[in-house]
Amino acid sequence: MTPSTVEIAGACLFAIAILHTFTAPYFSRLGERYPAHAGIWHLLGEVEAVFGFWALLLVLFIFVSGGSGRAVEYLDTRNFTEPLFVFVIMVMAATRPVLQTVKRGIGALARAIPLPGSMGFYFTVLALVPLLGSFITEPAAMTLGAMILARSLFDGGISDRLRYATLGVLFVNVSIGGTLTSFAAPPVLMVAAKWNWDMAYMLSHIGWKAALAVLVNAGAATLLFRRELAAHRPAAGAAEAPVPVALVIVHLLFLVGVVAFSHHSAVFMGLFLFFLGVAHAYERYQDRLILREGLMVGFFLAGLVVLGGQQQWWLQPLLLSMSSEAVFYGATALTAVTDNAALTYLGSLVEGLSEEFKYALVTGAVTGGGLTVIANAPNPAGLSILKGYFKDEAVSPLYLLLAALAPTCVAILAFRLL
Repeated sequence: MTPSTVEIAGACLFAIAILHTFTAPYFSRLGERYPAHAGIWHLLGEVEAVFGFWALLLVLFIFVSGGSGRAVEYLDTRNFTEPLFVFVIMVMAATRPVLQTVKRGIGALARAIPLPGSMGFYFTVLALVPLLGSFITEPAAMTLGAMILARSLFDGGISDRLRYATLGVLFVNVSIGGTLTSFAAPPVLMVAAKWNWDMAYMLSHIGWKAALAVLVNAGAATLLFRRELAAHRPAAGAAEAPVPVALVIVHLLFLVGVVAFSHHSAVFMGLFLFFLGVAHAYERYQDRLILREGLMVGFFLAGLVVLGGQQQWWLQPLLLSMSSEAVFYGATALTAVTDNAALTYLGSLVEGLSEEFKYALVTGAVTGGGLTVIANAPNPAGLSILKGYFKDEAVSPLYLLLAALAPTCVAILAFRLL
């Protein structure tokens, strides 16, 4: 496949964007050094803004080289449903009625586990919420998990080691925890219809292995930090008025509706607008809606969609050159530098793949979903909620990679040996 000039430019800008994500904290420090232009430096220091910024440069390149018609045509052919869905589900899942309900359920389960301090609560959040993502979608699970951990664990003051370990386990568990069904994990969704992977197939071939890995990861992290967690008490937080049951049901119905129509942006955006009206009408039962955080995550994913559209020329031949054994590890590694749904989508375009190759491609893609921020679509949502608890409000990509390696290895063992 001979790449065009635009495809080469897209690959170069994609590589630069990946490097930019690793150097984002440096740009934030430049803002402190040069206060006259602090705004632009802080913008470039926002990980969520990185791919959107370089995607803009790609569109400008297409505009200059091919004219406005070609640039507009390229954008019109991109599918922005996922960025819109992640924005909507992130805002809705983080509302007080939903959070309060889930947190009470987790608290009740945690109290049934005879462990001291926050150990039972910590294990329950990292084990249950990611598996819940198989039914409410991974972005919703990531938002709920990050918000609950932020308010009950991170607000109480914990060590940097525990912060990074928690983030690594959360990212990996959400990535693999959405594979119990065929509609919740973006990498699975890309291939499920074409390959006839229904819920029964997912549970029997992939889901139960993923669930076991999630439990092992949550349990291992709890045991590793048992002393700190045993001495930790959940942050008290401000007293919240109990939300009326009727309002909780309305919120959950909105959430179910958005999930049910997650592939139809006109429908779920309409539901979201109605939801905003209800949230405004009952402000006394709401916390601040995380609209800014949701928009930044949507911007990040939209940039990834624009840049990712020019990577097929090198990514697809690379995948197809591998055996079914090699493609598992290749997909795990490639996921770290590109969205895992993009990998499985490229695989779905190829006819005549063996069942072993299909299994290896999808499981490899979800296995590597916690290694970097860009590896899995829900990761930026978790990052935007939790990054304020890290030094300089920035998460080190290297430390995140190191924290995610052990739970990633557990997932590898589960998918390759079981």
